[in-house]
Amino acid sequence: MSSFNETLEKYAALAVEVGVNIQSGQNLFIASSIDSVELVRLITKKAYEVGANQVFVDFSDDEITRLRYDLAPKESFDFFPSWKVQEKELLAEQGAAFMSIMSQSPDLLKGVDTSKIAAFQKAAGTALSKYRQYTQSDKISWTVIASPSKEWAKKVFPNVVEEEQVSALWDAIFKAVRADLEDPVSAWKEHDKLLHMKVDYLNDKNYKKLHYTAPGTDLTIELPIGHLWCGASSVNEKGDDFMANMPTEEVFTVPLKTGVAGYVSSTKPLSYGGNIIDNFTVTFENGRIVKVEAEEGQTVLEDLVATDEGSHYLGEVALVPHDSPISNSNLLFYNTLFDENASNHLAIGSAYAFCLKGGKTMSREELAKNGLNDSITHVDFMVGSDKMNIDGVKEDGTTEPIFRNGNWAF
Repeated sequence: MSSFNETLEKYAALAVEVGVNIQSGQNLFIASSIDSVELVRLITKKAYEVGANQVFVDFSDDEITRLRYDLAPKESFDFFPSWKVQEKELLAEQGAAFMSIMSQSPDLLKGVDTSKIAAFQKAAGTALSKYRQYTQSDKISWTVIASPSKEWAKKVFPNVVEEEQVSALWDAIFKAVRADLEDPVSAWKEHDKLLHMKVDYLNDKNYKKLHYTAPGTDLTIELPIGHLWCGASSVNEKGDDFMANMPTEEVFTVPLKTGVAGYVSSTKPLSYGGNIIDNFTVTFENGRIVKVEAEEGQTVLEDLVATDEGSHYLGEVALVPHDSPISNSNLLFYNTLFDENASNHLAIGSAYAFCLKGGKTMSREELAKNGLNDSITHVDFMVGSDKMNIDGVKEDGTTEPIFRNGNWAF
């Protein structure tokens, strides 16, 4: 059995070689909390070993973030530094790869004035709009991975003794990303093939609509003409493969912006803006969210939907079988990177241009004409369970099972 340090090195290698797939002479930008400094050092070392030109690291600290929300004036949250925008845009233009390491406590901003959170999300989303286009059209390589923090580990493993909580979360992360296997890179290549088989099947079917039914859910989602199902690895504009999320168990596409009708209920808590939103239902008419009801986090959810016009619509439809590794772990991670890969999910906000034929080279106006939503936000929420059925509706109105009792029906 590999030691912790050996497994951590495998994880760093996975992030560099499979996640962003660094090429010789390429720059790498890493956004991380100081909780993940050991992992960042390993990733930096591995990136240079495979030929990276330069590694740029942007560190943050949860305690400093919380101090700002508690003590800074409300008007300061309308400001997002132009130099941070310029850094990302310039690096993206030069073909850099981008890596985000998630470790934030799900309750970091609990009790904070929600108007401050909403203002920051809007300011950041607006300022980084051009950079987001680079990622959502696959022009650049990017990946999101995770690393434990004490507070996050405590949330996931409240019944484990405090000294062992971080180790328990490390073990869960290693298992979820296959870093605990003898040859993680080969395992990911095999996993990539299996997901692409589902992608090919769904693209061949070319369904006009999807119909979701489950307790608290009766939702119809129309798909735009020319939609493409995607999953696992992506390809940037230079032709290099990368894995945008590690872990990933989903295949996904874009909805027709105005083609969503009915209601859908969450099946897992949503960690958003340092708060938990839980047990909520979202109702749609002609694609638009017309009502939200949450047992916890109602105001935070309302603020999310009110971010801009596009945040009143969906931008992603993703399928994940209930019988999948993260779901079968029976762990609630309180982190969307993991929880969305244990459950069918939808995303409020912007759509991925690469999920439309020819979309990678379309302007925002052209994407909109083809029925794709645009927004300064993109937030996934989980709706799947072992009680969910999904039917594919063909052009002639006939239906075929896609999911039965939470799992693939083909």
